[in-house]
Amino acid sequence: MNKTILGLDKKQSESLANDLNILLASFQVYYQNLRGLHWNIKGKNFFELHVKFEELYTDAQEKVDLIAERVLTLQGQPIHTFDEYIKTSSVAVAKNITNDVEAVGVIVSSLSSLIKIERELLNFSDEAEDEGTNSMMSDFISEQEKTIWMMNAWLS
Repeated sequence: MNKTILGLDKKQSESLANDLNILLASFQVYYQNLRGLHWNIKGKNFFELHVKFEELYTDAQEKVDLIAERVLTLQGQPIHTFDEYIKTSSVAVAKNITNDVEAVGVIVSSLSSLIKIERELLNFSDEAEDEGTNSMMSDFISEQEKTIWMMNAWLS
């Protein structure tokens, strides 16, 4: 039998779980970047951005859990070491950023990288008839597009 217990194609489910692990690693790096931005931000926009970065990292932490649980639902194994995250992530590590404009730029760039992975997953999960992953990616994309718009408005 070439179907999973969910009724999905086994090979496609394995590929989706692998792709979700790329997203998981990228979200973990994004999350840690946000923590660093939250801790290190300085300047006249400190109060505004400190709170916003906390809101974003709390959301990212929730998404990390959702992604890992989806990998498990597809009968995969979520990656879970820092070493794997760094090797697998498409989000660049941001270090020692204190400037407000640079910090917001990191967020826009990171979200753009995440959306690229999510769009690929959206297309693949549609082909695989995996509504669970498809719905999750659709929700993530619409939220992150709005955040990019808001961050770009702030940068203007």
